[in-house]
Amino acid sequence: LNQVMGLNLTVENIAALEARTEGWIAGLQLAALSMQGHASRDVASFIQSFTGAHHFVLDYLLEEVLHQQPENVQAFLLRTSILNRLCGSLCDAVLLDPSVSGQETLESLERANLFVVSLDNERHWYRYHHLFGDLLRQRQGQSLKPEEIAKYHIRASEWYEQNGEEAEAFQHAVAAKDFNRAAGLVEKFWQGM
Repeated sequence: LNQVMGLNLTVENIAALEARTEGWIAGLQLAALSMQGHASRDVASFIQSFTGAHHFVLDYLLEEVLHQQPENVQAFLLRTSILNRLCGSLCDAVLLDPSVSGQETLESLERANLFVVSLDNERHWYRYHHLFGDLLRQRQGQSLKPEEIAKYHIRASEWYEQNGEEAEAFQHAVAAKDFNRAAGLVEKFWQGM
């Protein structure tokens, strides 16, 4: 890609771009198209700013990926994008929708190669591809009300607290702007945090 498109990227730039796109070939191609015409000194800053909010990536992921999904899958993706990592029971706790199984949905997303990365061999923990996660969080801010997003953060905070992950519980309480909850968690778990 570097040679064919005449990008003249350094080894460091290639490594940074590969890390940013996580090897996603279409993402690499979109980045390469965007980089053409950039001065070589601007390439490093471009690669740092290349996220799911970049217009080529945004357009591609919206049209070819997100909008092709059924409404219930789109809702799952948007609502769980508040999470850095996902597991079935955490998704269930955040969504509170008995008609949707978090674990089954995550496994289905992985089978469909829908930008979900398994974090362990047991297929318990997952995360969204970085560029896809960026897109989901941007769309979430446009599609959901701040109070609704805060509600999901509170549910995540409660799940993390119940599962002994106090630091994550605290972070979600702060993200929800529930400072009383955050202070209570610090008081309760300050030694472990």
